[in-house]
Amino acid sequence: MKLLATLLLLASTAAYAAPTEINAAYRLSANGIPIGKVSESYVRKGDTYAIQSVTRSDGVLKALYDEQITVESSGRIVPAGLQPLEYIFKRAREPGKNIKALFDWDKGVMRSFSDGKQTDVPLPRDTQDRISVMYQFMNLDKRGDTVMMPMADGRRVEYYTYRFVGEGKLDTPVGQFDTLHYERVISEPDERRAEVWIAKDRFNFPVRVIFDDPKGFRIEQMLVDLQVR
Repeated sequence: MKLLATLLLLASTAAYAAPTEINAAYRLSANGIPIGKVSESYVRKGDTYAIQSVTRSDGVLKALYDEQITVESSGRIVPAGLQPLEYIFKRAREPGKNIKALFDWDKGVMRSFSDGKQTDVPLPRDTQDRISVMYQFMNLDKRGDTVMMPMADGRRVEYYTYRFVGEGKLDTPVGQFDTLHYERVISEPDERRAEVWIAKDRFNFPVRVIFDDPKGFRIEQMLVDLQVR
């Protein structure tokens, strides 16, 4: 996914409280029209983790542009939560757009490999990548109404600020969840808006994510299956 993602919250909880394996599936839609399916897996072994997210075209989009995007993140589990060591972004139809990033925390550098070249980018403390950030919620508790988090897309690192909107129940294809709702704080009209709903009773796992393009294009990712152990 990925899309997603983006985001937010806040202080450590004990790492042992988090699950060791998660398998989730999402429905992806654009302006209400189904366009894809997302399958994700998270596995924790000792003090390491591995995440894989696979997005496949579906519905109308599949007939027009059949694509598969795979995003992977692997790294360590530290007192603050997940600490990425490697991030990979792959497109089945356009391998020239693939990205790989290696995180050197000792030197404070992210080494990005894309377009046939390597670029070294400063690596702020507590940076997450575009997929690990979603699973970092499991290791975090709500603290305050606003949070800023550095996030890497494999090429660059940017700071994202999210604010707490409120709590409420959210109906999904796999049931109703008590959720915390956050939205991205934007400062420029051309920035993409983003919202996320995380399930309080499911390790703060994201159950709904929405991205709004300034031109009116809305992408929604809704949970349709969740297996945790």
